Amino acid sequence: MPAEVSSVVEGSIAEELEIEQGDIILSIDGEKMQDMIDYKFLCANETITLEIQKKNGEIEEIELDKDFEDDLGIVFESAVFDKVKPCLNNCIFCFVAQQPKGLRDTLYVKDDDYRLSYLQGTYITTTNLTEKDKERIAKLHLGPFYISVHTTNPDLRVKMLKNPNAAKIMENLNWFKDNDIPFHVQIVLCPDYNDGKELKRTLDDLSTLGDLLLSVAIVPVGVTQFRDVELKTVDKKIAKETIEIASSYPKVCCSDEFFLLAGEEIPDCDYYGNFSQLDDGVGSLRVIMEDFDSLELPNKINTPLTICFACSVAAQKAFEYISKGMNKIKNLKSIVKPVKSTYWGKNITVAGLITSEDLISSIKDIDADYVIVPSIMLKPYTNLFLDGNTLDYVKEMSGKNLLVVNNNYSVSEVVDFIKAL
Repeated sequence: MPAEVSSVVEGSIAEELEIEQGDIILSIDGEKMQDMIDYKFLCANETITLEIQKKNGEIEEIELDKDFEDDLGIVFESAVFDKVKPCLNNCIFCFVAQQPKGLRDTLYVKDDDYRLSYLQGTYITTTNLTEKDKERIAKLHLGPFYISVHTTNPDLRVKMLKNPNAAKIMENLNWFKDNDIPFHVQIVLCPDYNDGKELKRTLDDLSTLGDLLLSVAIVPVGVTQFRDVELKTVDKKIAKETIEIASSYPKVCCSDEFFLLAGEEIPDCDYYGNFSQLDDGVGSLRVIMEDFDSLELPNKINTPLTICFACSVAAQKAFEYISKGMNKIKNLKSIVKPVKSTYWGKNITVAGLITSEDLISSIKDIDADYVIVPSIMLKPYTNLFLDGNTLDYVKEMSGKNLLVVNNNYSVSEVVDFIKAL
């Protein structure tokens, strides 16, 4: 895939140069680019020459003077301009393998690309990391990376990932350590595989990696109703045990789901450190509750209004806390509607996997002037849900006005909205 322009930032250098959607950046200073890493390094100069293929096919060359740190303001279709490195594993818990046919094509792509880990925070297993990849990482001193470890037991990791290269995990992690490359670690906890004593072994091994290991996130395995291999889910007993084991190790945090499954309170901010793995659900509920407490709420609004927070089942507790606070505002009624996943099954409780049909069935009969929807339910930069339906479709089928909140860790947009009424 070429370095195709998706859009340009308003008021940016790219807009001044009349770069537009559909144009392709062929090279910078005569250098072709593999990815956004090359692009960022090549742009870090005061004088650059852009070779551009306009969408009409014409080739243009533009010499540009700018400040060293100035961004051009180009948004690309993809962060990788050549072929994405595919995942060569067949993990027992792979979510892609737990999906039915008929969803968006991108949902069936299994990537394991170190560049996307560095640029976008996606997780890699290191099973397809080549010596050439390592040379580039070390040369450019990239990082931090996000690494799915799951277990440091070589035989068990091979069994879980179904790839003989999976056995080299500690060798690869020590390579990152020896080359001063920082990294975060993820453990997807699968009962009867990498929990209990095996989890302790893994955390003991990880504790030898020193300061280059920035954080460890433990998340429960997600099992959909489409799973064709028997896999246990985390229950209350295992959740409590895992929280207890993790508490003995610095830098290790369990995701919010563990505390919900264990029937325990979401920990205070101190537990999560610098919230390194928010997108993995580690501390996201605490962040949004703390953010709400910091907001200045109006005493009243002029026009009576009812709002409904359509949230995931996992986030219900946090939004009930927020809704209780919102109901102190005169003329405002706030309610919470957790959206249950009939599509994926009862074990899937996160907002990012909610389909339009499940959202419609949950909100169509509620009495609310506006339904608040987190943007994480939508494909980034689009109005599309997982099942391909649009926001307009949900509005039409539910008969509800929707307010999409862009910041998934704050309700400040909702507060600003009601203040403006």
